[in-house]
Amino acid sequence: MKFKKRYILLILYLLFLLMPIYWLMNMSFKTNEEILGQFSLFPETFVWDNYITIFTDASWYSGYINSLIYVVLNTIISLSVALPAAYAFSRYEFLGGNHLFFWLLSNRMAPPAVFLLPFLNFYSSIGIFDTHLAVALAHTLFNVPLSVWILEGFMSGIPKEIDESASIDGYSFPKFFVKLFLPLIAPGIGVTAFFCFMFSWVELLLARTLTTVNAKPISAVMTRTVSAAGMDWGLLAAAGVLTIVPGILVIWFVRNYIAKGFSLGRV
Repeated sequence: MKFKKRYILLILYLLFLLMPIYWLMNMSFKTNEEILGQFSLFPETFVWDNYITIFTDASWYSGYINSLIYVVLNTIISLSVALPAAYAFSRYEFLGGNHLFFWLLSNRMAPPAVFLLPFLNFYSSIGIFDTHLAVALAHTLFNVPLSVWILEGFMSGIPKEIDESASIDGYSFPKFFVKLFLPLIAPGIGVTAFFCFMFSWVELLLARTLTTVNAKPISAVMTRTVSAAGMDWGLLAAAGVLTIVPGILVIWFVRNYIAKGFSLGRV
């Protein structure tokens, strides 16, 4: 009996969690008049106009493309910087290493608004304002520390004898690192890429402020849909549904390693 109650509670809890997503999808297939005019669990008439607008209006689909470009660019840069840094922390002991490691992670805890003005002034000065690179570099300030933290935990689980054996066998360090070491921590790289992707994908403040036209992300487009006619709720709902899709795909590919990524790290 207790077992059945647990299942019932679990189902109710899952329904509670999924209700906002369902309601978002429900709104995306409705007209603005139906959304504002009445309460209904299902659309009276399924309308595809909201999705058609997103895929045919350049300001909408370019927002998704811009977001994907700087998110992928940020993930590549963050991993490229974090991999050698995490290896150094996991393999070498040096003065102040533990303090430096925790200080590095503390940078991740700072709110993005603190760095907004310096980034804006600096990027405008060097001419990369309103580019995908500007947003990608800004996000590395938060993703690199977290990436180092996660990767160091995975690397510390690899015995140091592997490094020594590879050196004895005549492997150069770059060859050993790329061909032998990285495949051993592939789950860690997948988990790290997931966290980098998700932070960069959902971050709004820096992405919106550091871009205007050429690299404007979808988050900025969604916040600028107010017109004289009011808010287009159906269009916003459709955009929200499509914004969730990349996250779902990323979670699907790294689902087996997410829990492991949370549990590893230096204590």
